[in-house]
Amino acid sequence: MMNGLPIADLAMLAVALLAAGALTGVLAGLFGVGGGAVIVPILFEVFGILGIDDEVRMPLAVGTSLAIIIPTSIRSFRGHYLKGAVDMSVLRAWAVPVVLGVVLGSLIARYADPWVFMLVFILVAGVNAIKLLFGNEKWRVAMDLPKGLTLRAYGGLIGLLSALMGIGGGQISNIIMTLHNRGIHQAVATSAGLGVLISVPGALGYIYAGWGREGLPPDAIGFVSLLGLILVVPTTLLTAQIGVNLAHAWPKRKLEVAFGIFLAIVCARFVYAILT
Repeated sequence: MMNGLPIADLAMLAVALLAAGALTGVLAGLFGVGGGAVIVPILFEVFGILGIDDEVRMPLAVGTSLAIIIPTSIRSFRGHYLKGAVDMSVLRAWAVPVVLGVVLGSLIARYADPWVFMLVFILVAGVNAIKLLFGNEKWRVAMDLPKGLTLRAYGGLIGLLSALMGIGGGQISNIIMTLHNRGIHQAVATSAGLGVLISVPGALGYIYAGWGREGLPPDAIGFVSLLGLILVVPTTLLTAQIGVNLAHAWPKRKLEVAFGIFLAIVCARFVYAILT
């Protein structure tokens, strides 16, 4: 028994987490995301079934997601890098501000109410879904990414919002890069690199943010569940390359529509969570 849940039910949850890991790996490679947009809502439901306190349930899902996507992001980035699709100059410019944004997000996570995490998730996913599903080539704010402080400010924003959402930054960086006339394939590939920059300091930050908090399960280290980490990571590693291959095989518009539908579903899930 764990929190009153029979072993048979725990076994079913374990199978569900393994299946979620397989889907996460494919999506990580396909969309350049670490898979957090899938894992966070799934973990949120799993922790609810286990009777985890509502005050820590959402940040626990976010922190665990950030830990889970560390190896997935590394594998996805390596796949895209080997195909020569990553803009390393953008990654270098964003590296420090992204990490600083993640640190700030982790500090906010220690004190924020659960609905804050959900609202950030909905706003970012919703904007991105609308842009991908209904936008066209004329949806541009500039013909290229800015230089200097403005480019670095984008990096800080990506890090902050990603830390509050439990994602690898793909949703946000895809919006920014495509609105600045970068192709979706390059945006996806570069986003995979951001996942590495975000997930490592993000997971460490959530361990700190949840340290000593009441209501956490016995396997948790701060806001990171070791059980979720152990069950989900193996299958994400096995399936990430499948997504990478699909991303480079699909035409541009098909990739945009698929990513938009995916984000719309995630957005609707968290709207429902807030309302109920």
